[in-house]
Amino acid sequence: MRTSGAGRSIPELPASGSPYSPAVADWDELRARAQERYEDGRSRLPDEPDARQKQLTRMGNAAGAAGLCSLMGGEDGREWFARAAESYRESWEHAPPESWGRPIGAIKARILAGDWEGAAQDARWALELDAAESESPIGSYAAALAFAVLGEWSSVRVHSDYARTHEPFPNEVADALAFIAAEDVVGYVEAVEAVLESFETRDEYLEDIPVADTVLVLQALAARRNMAAELESALLP
Repeated sequence: MRTSGAGRSIPELPASGSPYSPAVADWDELRARAQERYEDGRSRLPDEPDARQKQLTRMGNAAGAAGLCSLMGGEDGREWFARAAESYRESWEHAPPESWGRPIGAIKARILAGDWEGAAQDARWALELDAAESESPIGSYAAALAFAVLGEWSSVRVHSDYARTHEPFPNEVADALAFIAAEDVVGYVEAVEAVLESFETRDEYLEDIPVADTVLVLQALAARRNMAAELESALLP
């Protein structure tokens, strides 16, 4: 067992026996595979609109995975996060309505790259797409995330409150955003630890990359308000 910054006991992840175990992850190999998936997707990018938007989304996922592997390997991953954001943004044009995962992915990628200017641009883009008017919880989360990047904290509280009171959105993520907006340090620590635990107790990850990327995004936003938590995990750099 180990203890988090707020005193929560957390079981150690298995050292072996799972393909998702960070303890045995070869970050260089995982990054190479992600890069290969991205390059393969780019080499076969179709012209047909629906097939193209799907391929661009897969490319965004692969590029984001390469960026996360870079972070876990001690590098910054900025180039790959930029490619992820660009792919997600390009995929929007022909995406189905309410595909809020695309702007969310773009904003998160910019934050993970430490590119706050780019994050602000993508945040404004998400709001131009009317994320703040969406009635879906994921749309409200997109709006809350965008407003957080822009420092419009009263709007963060409104939209994170909506997201966290509607299923099936993971309310601990919206809770964390709401607590950042309210500058509630204790509430934020408890919420972000719950998000981290949700990553530590799952056995599947996007693109098979065992990294708590949402925690990294929340921590980056919290750090801008001087309230980041002390967290340790095999799923964090």
